[in-house]
Amino acid sequence: MKYKYSFIILFAIMWAITACKKDTYDAPSVTLKGRLVYNGEPINVEFNQVPFQLYQPGFGKTGAIVGTFGQDGSYSTLLFSGNYKMIIPNGQGPFRWNENQTTSQRDTLAVNVSGDQTLDINVTPYYLINNSQITAANNIVTAKFDISKVITDANARDIERVTLFINKTQFVSGGDNVVQTSIEGSAITGLQNLSITTAIPALTPTQNYVFARVGLKIAGLEDLIFSPLVKVTF
Repeated sequence: MKYKYSFIILFAIMWAITACKKDTYDAPSVTLKGRLVYNGEPINVEFNQVPFQLYQPGFGKTGAIVGTFGQDGSYSTLLFSGNYKMIIPNGQGPFRWNENQTTSQRDTLAVNVSGDQTLDINVTPYYLINNSQITAANNIVTAKFDISKVITDANARDIERVTLFINKTQFVSGGDNVVQTSIEGSAITGLQNLSITTAIPALTPTQNYVFARVGLKIAGLEDLIFSPLVKVTF
């Protein structure tokens, strides 16, 4: 019995030492950051809705490190040094990214993390909102803009609608707004000199400014592509 109890005590000590070692592992401290870009220009999306995944093969963890892009297309994540594979899951984002023409699946991007670094993710949007100008006068917000169709081959998609979103804070989207006004895609006869107006509702508490941007919904895709965020006073 004495040997049995000695074994139990020894096992408990070894487990405690091992647990302490696990608890004292350094936290990830290397920053990988960047933006979604097309020809060097940022791609604006909805905050926290377009995900990316990072895998570290051979590290003993098979699950993905999951993050999301900010509404200006930026991302930032803390990692350990090492080799990673990055992917944006199929069906996510208002764009195409590293599409394999044979399988129509999205290829992975190899990332070597050995220190803080910036890595922009090049994507090809279906559409872009260009030359946007958003102004306010007499409690009316007006957005003027052009649209350019970027993907014109067999993968092209139609415009479902274009919407002017307004919110009290800098988070502006379909899920964060105080008012929105849309033009249906079927009503759009040209892609130049488009305009949307909407009245600013009563705000509580009151403020003399709002944030606004235009979002374009692409047929068959959940995520919108947006114009840059603008703060307007009235």
